[in-house]
Amino acid sequence: MKNLIASLIRGWYRFQLWRLGIAPIAGGAKETGLGMTASIDDGAGSAQTITNDITNLTLGVPRANIVTTGIDKFAPEIILGLADLSVGLNGVFNDAVNMSHAVFKTVPSQGAAQTRAISIAISSQTLTAETMPDNYALTRAADGNFTWVVNLANADGVIPAWSA
Repeated sequence: MKNLIASLIRGWYRFQLWRLGIAPIAGGAKETGLGMTASIDDGAGSAQTITNDITNLTLGVPRANIVTTGIDKFAPEIILGLADLSVGLNGVFNDAVNMSHAVFKTVPSQGAAQTRAISIAISSQTLTAETMPDNYALTRAADGNFTWVVNLANADGVIPAWSA
């Protein structure tokens, strides 16, 4: 009887997921972000792996929503517009050759906007994009910690995509 009740509950749960358009998770494919690598072009356009300096990062690939609602509708009609990319990198100051400070120190002093290729890899997936840095902010905390933040945005009009 106990097995029958458990089976009925699982069936009801699967039906609710199907009704809502949610696919159940097929276990085993979840991963952590451990082992992630990141490289970014320095001011001269040479890719530098600065993975060890990055303490955390955020990635966003938002899409614009274009409202196309006619006056005959009672709810919005929305279509997808342009895709974008935003990358936020946080790290620890490192002025060794080809490390984070060497990569980002020219961001505030560039006479003209300069794109930077970025490559982020996790597991067998890699995201590459041409980006534009808009800031290289350094912070010295009261405890002596010296950190930086860099924000990058999509720069070349190409939709960023993960490749396997």
